[in-house]
Amino acid sequence: MFGDELKPIFQQLTQHPGSFLGGFVSGLLRLNLGEDPVKSWLDQQLGYTTYASPTSQAQNGKSGPQSISIE
Repeated sequence: MFGDELKPIFQQLTQHPGSFLGGFVSGLLRLNLGEDPVKSWLDQQLGYTTYASPTSQAQNGKSGPQSISIE
């Protein structure tokens, strides 16, 4: 009875033990993966670099919100 309900959990545990346990621990500790310091640590582990790109002339020299009209 419980075997059928717990079967997907054990499958994930055996197929991907590292990611399963990492997700399980982060769920227990209620860590938000989108906030620092967890986000910066994950970015560092995955090799991502986050930086603010300089504004360019991609907006044709306009800044701020633009309005559009839908007909």
